[in-house]
Amino acid sequence: MVFKNAISWFEIPTKDLNRAQAFYEKIFDIKMMALDLAQIKMRMFPLEDPMGVGGALVHNDQFYKSSSSDGPLVYLNANPDVQIVLNKIEAAGGKILVPKTEISKEYGFMAMFIDTEGNRIALHSVPKA
Repeated sequence: MVFKNAISWFEIPTKDLNRAQAFYEKIFDIKMMALDLAQIKMRMFPLEDPMGVGGALVHNDQFYKSSSSDGPLVYLNANPDVQIVLNKIEAAGGKILVPKTEISKEYGFMAMFIDTEGNRIALHSVPKA
C-alpha cells in the first residue's frame, strides 16, 4: 500500500473549545466549521480537498486530554513562512517553545508552541523553489 499522505485526520484536544477556536482562527487567519456530535464537539480546520488531510479541535472531557509533553506531535502547515504564524502566537495567548528553525534547505523550517489549551503543537513551512 502506498500512502499519498501518512496522516489522514488529526484531533487537537481542548479544555475550552471556544477559546481554542479563537486562538487558531487568529493565528492562521481562518474560520473553523462547527461539528457537534452526540459525545464530541468539534471545530474543523478548513479543508480544500475533502480527500486531503484534515483535522479538528475537539472537546470531550472523558476522551481527550491536552498535553505539552505526551503523545504524538502534530505539525501544522504554516506555508509560506513559519514566522508569519509565530508572530501571532503570544498575542493570541500561546507560548513559543522553539523559534523558527531550519530543518534543511530541502525540508524548510519548523517551530513549536504551546496553545491556549496546553497542547504542544509544531509548525512547518517549505520555501518556494
